[in-house]
Amino acid sequence: MTNRHYLDHASTSPIRPESVAAMNRWWAAEHGDPSRMHAEALATRYEIEQARRQVADFFGARPREVVFTSGATESIAAAVHGASHRGTHQVLSAVEHSAVRLSTRRLETQHHDITVVGVDGTGRVDPDRMAGAITAVTAAVHCQWANHEVGTVQPVAEVIAACRERSPEVLIHVDAAAAGGRLPIDFAGIGADLLSISAHKFGGPPGVGALLVRQGLRLVPLLEGGDQERGRRAGLENGAAIAGFAAACTALAGDGLKREAQRCESLTGRLRSQVAAIEGVAIHGHPTQRLPHLVCLGIDDVEPQAVLLALDRAGVAAHSGSSCASESLMPSPVLEAMGVDAHHSLRLSVGWSTGDQDVDTAVEALQEALAGLRRLRPH
Repeated sequence: MTNRHYLDHASTSPIRPESVAAMNRWWAAEHGDPSRMHAEALATRYEIEQARRQVADFFGARPREVVFTSGATESIAAAVHGASHRGTHQVLSAVEHSAVRLSTRRLETQHHDITVVGVDGTGRVDPDRMAGAITAVTAAVHCQWANHEVGTVQPVAEVIAACRERSPEVLIHVDAAAAGGRLPIDFAGIGADLLSISAHKFGGPPGVGALLVRQGLRLVPLLEGGDQERGRRAGLENGAAIAGFAAACTALAGDGLKREAQRCESLTGRLRSQVAAIEGVAIHGHPTQRLPHLVCLGIDDVEPQAVLLALDRAGVAAHSGSSCASESLMPSPVLEAMGVDAHHSLRLSVGWSTGDQDVDTAVEALQEALAGLRRLRPH
């Protein structure tokens, strides 16, 4: 497939060559079950622990705080499940990912209560409102680091501080899937108890992620059946994917993350300046507190499915900012919570493989698509 322009890095970023190389090295070697005592097993255990240290260093955690999972969805489910044994109430913002919303909603069938806290028109939460929702039986508060649809960065440090002041015992879980590999994340510095990450969001392989668990915290595991991950997540570790995950982190270590974020900010700045001239297009999310790689557009009176199909025919891969163009026919809960049109939006997102030409082609294709679709409207 030639002449394609991939602007859907917020859904999944193409795997980095460093991760491919690390996974190929893993598959080429002889590995055993890292839980055993023979030479092949011990060599495998060593490599996994080296990868664990690289992931921990990148996210400001201790190696023992890193629990490898199949991705952020599992990490979130493990956080919700583990916290549910500590109380009968959980708090979340109205713009959390569906993995958080649905995992917590399932608890309502088990006689748990859920409080959903609203956001402002940019998608940001109020730390005092989040803390104010805590009760005597609250087990956990869930607050994303940044929003997956509109890119708004939350005041995570302020939310954590307010919740700690209200109730030092409540667990605080941060969903950092959208922010991981895009913004600096310091697990120790932020003071959260739990933090979810997915490797494929920033160029690691799919099917691997991590739940960071504050040292000393013990949770009832979601997956049981073995003593892997120090008894916190059963199942043979996916060594090749873990190696690829660590390689993606290493590729962004040092000033790599800063350089890539600056380049992505330049690309999305280019995108914003060009779409500003298109009639009937607005930009959703916070104007300054935002992810560097993501732009969510509101589009007047044009169905996003038609826009996406037109862009795809022009060689541009994008995504609707609402879920109506993907797995569900429902409007976006994130955009609804913000009080904006939840039915007509488009998300464009850049990453390590994006260039200026990709952005320019996408904007030109969007202009042509909207003009063509609007000509079809009845007058």
